[in-house]
Amino acid sequence: METVLLIVSSWWWVAPAAAGVGAVGYGALTTTRRRARRLELDAARQEELTAYRALQAARAQLRAAQADLLTAKAQRGVSAPGIPSISAARQALQAAKQQERVASLQLRASRSRVKATRATYGAAAGDAPLPIEALFAQHDAVTARWLEYETDAGKALSFPQMLDARHPATLAFLRAQHEAQRLRPAAVRAKVTPAQFLAYRDAVRQAEAAFVSAEHDAHRAARAALPRPPGSPIWPAPARGPRPPAST
Repeated sequence: METVLLIVSSWWWVAPAAAGVGAVGYGALTTTRRRARRLELDAARQEELTAYRALQAARAQLRAAQADLLTAKAQRGVSAPGIPSISAARQALQAAKQQERVASLQLRASRSRVKATRATYGAAAGDAPLPIEALFAQHDAVTARWLEYETDAGKALSFPQMLDARHPATLAFLRAQHEAQRLRPAAVRAKVTPAQFLAYRDAVRQAEAAFVSAEHDAHRAARAALPRPPGSPIWPAPARGPRPPAST
């Protein structure tokens, strides 16, 4: 329960009705509003650069795997240190090809995000929430949803698993939430870099996904614990097929 207490102590001011509330003002986040508005776009561009470098590394690894396979074929039957077997070289080549495909798709996805973010940046009104403000609100909403189980006695009794860190799904959420809280920018004129924004954004998304999974698991466990009506079968009755024709 230490993780639960740590999160509660960090979020004592969040009430269940405060979902979306808590996005702090511009002065607490960045030095200029223009830079704050561009933060998400700069982060998307950095993500694209990281994906491009990962693709280049994957392609280099693919070329190395292809060379290893050629070497293994050329040295067929020769046992020497550093020369892989043909089967091992083929497996490494398949793994390298898969990694190259994944890296290529990730680069395409990151480029699409850059285009979408650029369009959003160009169309955003002056009073629209800043990217970091929207991320703060998303994080606060997840925290508020979880605190409903902490502050609502009915929910706490109906779904005790949501507050029990012994359950893997609940523990996974608490760890993800703690990580998001650790990466959350400070509220006093914090200068947020694109890398920090990306790390915090990913942590918030992971916390949100982990909460949904933990909540689903807790509700399923609560349904399974409900008493069955008297006389109800343990297993569902088998489906009835068509009646056989009457004998003459």
